[in-house]
Amino acid sequence: MSAHLRGVKPPLSADKDALTKAPPVPKHLSKHAAAEWKRIMPQLIARRVLTKADLGGVENYCVMAGTVRQIADDQAAAGGVIDLKMMGLSIRCAQTARQLAAEYGLSPTSRARIGATQAEDDDDDNPLTVR
Repeated sequence: MSAHLRGVKPPLSADKDALTKAPPVPKHLSKHAAAEWKRIMPQLIARRVLTKADLGGVENYCVMAGTVRQIADDQAAAGGVIDLKMMGLSIRCAQTARQLAAEYGLSPTSRARIGATQAEDDDDDNPLTVR
């Protein structure tokens, strides 16, 4: 019997063409989007899963995350008054950002899928370890 794999993403692994140095922040990014670029880029470079071909998707992720933050800032500046149209846009941008984040291992579940988390302790020195 075959296992049902529909919707299951294949595991990511280091790419032979992976970038080894973070590219500069694209000039067209907003303040919030640029901050997100600077926050995530070191992680992506360290995991060696990002190539030049992926930069457009990473830019899109940063734009979506930046838009969510900008809408939140605008709402706070308006004294907390909620604009339903802007909240709808914020929800859609947050959903898109979450989906793109999963593609690049930026969520806890996707990091576990790519094996990016490190074991906390190997229990070699624990006398109660069951072997």
